[in-house]
Amino acid sequence: MVSIARRPNGQWRPRYRDAAGKEHARHFDKKADAQAWLDSVTTSVLTGAYVDPKRTRVTVAEWAGQWLDSKVDLKPTTHRCYEVSLRVHILPTWGPVRLGDITHQGVAAWVAQLSRSGKSASTVRHAHRVLSLILGLAVRDGRLARNPAVGVPLPRRVRGEQIFLTYAQVDDLAAAAGRDRLAILFLAYTGVRYGEMAALRVRNLNLLRRRALIAEAVADVNGRAVFGTPKTHQRRQVPIPRFLAEELAVHVADKLPGDFVFAAEKGGVLHLRNFRRMSFDPAVRAAGLDGLTPHALRHTAASLAIASGANVKVVQTMLGHQSATMTLDLYGHLLNDQLDEVADAMDAARAAEASARRPAATVAALPTGRSAGGPVG
Repeated sequence: MVSIARRPNGQWRPRYRDAAGKEHARHFDKKADAQAWLDSVTTSVLTGAYVDPKRTRVTVAEWAGQWLDSKVDLKPTTHRCYEVSLRVHILPTWGPVRLGDITHQGVAAWVAQLSRSGKSASTVRHAHRVLSLILGLAVRDGRLARNPAVGVPLPRRVRGEQIFLTYAQVDDLAAAAGRDRLAILFLAYTGVRYGEMAALRVRNLNLLRRRALIAEAVADVNGRAVFGTPKTHQRRQVPIPRFLAEELAVHVADKLPGDFVFAAEKGGVLHLRNFRRMSFDPAVRAAGLDGLTPHALRHTAASLAIASGANVKVVQTMLGHQSATMTLDLYGHLLNDQLDEVADAMDAARAAEASARRPAATVAALPTGRSAGGPVG
């Protein structure tokens, strides 16, 4: 039911009842404005985009808390990243704002302000993504007709320079790391993430087949070691070079199946901060590789694998990427070095096939009654 009536004070009062039978009304000075408002509401009801105005009055701070509480599938590190982004970048601006008052232009202005304040493109994009996820839930819950964060221009992410070590540089870095030499070799030749290496158990090594099963990862959350699945939640097998498998066999000879392959000096988890402070960072300085991080050894593993002839799918599986597209985005430029090899291989294959066909073609071309052996007697 919809209607427009003029009030004793001269204002126009359009009203309607929603699907639940609740009446909604507003007041306008002009009848045309009242009719326009009523038409917009009627259109939204007919198209299924109608939202009860009262459901849009919850603030972002209130809704963000409900959203974060509902994210039971997050890894601890991701949950912490969301909390930080909310506290530092989102709630100071949007916390007291009602959901219904957020506009597309308002979100765009906020993104631009974060960028101008010196925040990195990755930080700005992450903050926008978290806000968009919050508003996306509001859409699904019937509190917003659309997500005002969708389509907002974002700063372009500039990928940092990748560092690819040579075999000699890997050896120098590992030699300078002392007791953690083998851990560095493992990172550089398998491409596993640091948390996957630190969580690796002896039972997940198959040194006869030269394989490591990556089934678990550990993260440092507020100073506490938290174990979970690998980043993509999928177990995977990674290959181990023969020389490294032989060294690992000696390294784990006295360990139990449940022991960590790479443990702290006093036992227990090899925390990243301690690994960097005690071994990795001093080794980086000693080897003259300033700027190198443990994660950068994944790039080295990928480059060495590709240079050895591994295809994109193999590298994807080895690194645990969700798709070959992601692997190509990161390392596709390294495949350019194999273009000449591919062309040369095609040349060789074509020449071999042509050579194999040539004798038959010669016989077929001889006149009738003659053979390759000479005139018929």
